[in-house]
Amino acid sequence: MTETFYEVLRRQGITRRSFIKFCSLTASSLGLGSTFVPKIAHALETKPRTPVIWLHGLECTCCSESFIRSAHPLTKDVVLSMLSLDYDDTLMAAAGHQAEAIIEEVKKKYKGNYIVAVEGNPPLNEDGMFCIHGGRPFVEVLKETCADAKAVISWGACASYGCVQAAKPNPTRATPVHQVISGKPIVRVPGCPPIAEVMTGVVTYMLTFDRIPELDRQGRPKMFYGQRIHDKCYRRPHFDAGQFVEQWDDDAARRGYCLYKMGCKGPTTYNACSTVRWNGGVSFPIQSGHGCIGCSEDGFWDKGSFYDRVTDIKQFGIESNADKVGGTAAAVVGAGIAVHAGLSALSRARINHSQENQQGGN
Repeated sequence: MTETFYEVLRRQGITRRSFIKFCSLTASSLGLGSTFVPKIAHALETKPRTPVIWLHGLECTCCSESFIRSAHPLTKDVVLSMLSLDYDDTLMAAAGHQAEAIIEEVKKKYKGNYIVAVEGNPPLNEDGMFCIHGGRPFVEVLKETCADAKAVISWGACASYGCVQAAKPNPTRATPVHQVISGKPIVRVPGCPPIAEVMTGVVTYMLTFDRIPELDRQGRPKMFYGQRIHDKCYRRPHFDAGQFVEQWDDDAARRGYCLYKMGCKGPTTYNACSTVRWNGGVSFPIQSGHGCIGCSEDGFWDKGSFYDRVTDIKQFGIESNADKVGGTAAAVVGAGIAVHAGLSALSRARINHSQENQQGGN
């Protein structure tokens, strides 16, 4: 029988108090209220750890690199306590036939109760021979492994959309996981790579509540992909005021103005970069002075230069696009000055007229 998360913690000498603190932190990282803490605690106390098979197709391993840097919760807590990461050929010590035997053992022992996490995508051209896994085409291994899985997680833009491997002309026919696997719940966690805490947050949610999180129409978890980066960006007030960086390292750049005119894709990109941020919440690309490249959106490699401006961005209220915002702001300021001058002149005229009447009356 697989141990529960709580049993593993107790065996490691973790106190009940520390366990409850962990549950509170988990609730916060998932955007849940304090009322969910007892539910999370109960789930982690009673449910056995979920076996996970982590597969690698065409990719650069940046998703794994991101995952192991999570701080909330720590990856060691997720990997060593919350889930049973039975197979990951990048992290595991076993290799060759020993490693491949583990996949068969998990599939047989936990049929219908394991999760398949996929990093990268399968190429379909030349019968899948552009990506070989254990001497076989990766697409075959992927289909067989997912056949009896409880759910599938597509890590990163490669598994979710194809990423650079599927960019035109796509000679290998690199294909997103959801176009190869059907009949299984699939959670897409795009990004190149995804944010570490987003990855561990999705895993934590699935293990805690034994279900996939609520997804948007593209299959992404709403809790992390429900808003545009633009909506919560700290530079948004500059966008609304028509204050833009015009050239790299100009005075506007040093003032931290909006990077829209430098090609920032924040207005069309749904991700948690501007709220969760990176490196333990320290920063994110826009905060570091570079515009968003839209890496969590479908086909971002084929949408032209990362420095081409997104045109005709429709905003809230009376704004029609970003170019007109600055003009409108200037016009409003100019009109305000004119109105103020007019009112001041009118006020002075009234004062003078009143003084003349008083003098006439005397």
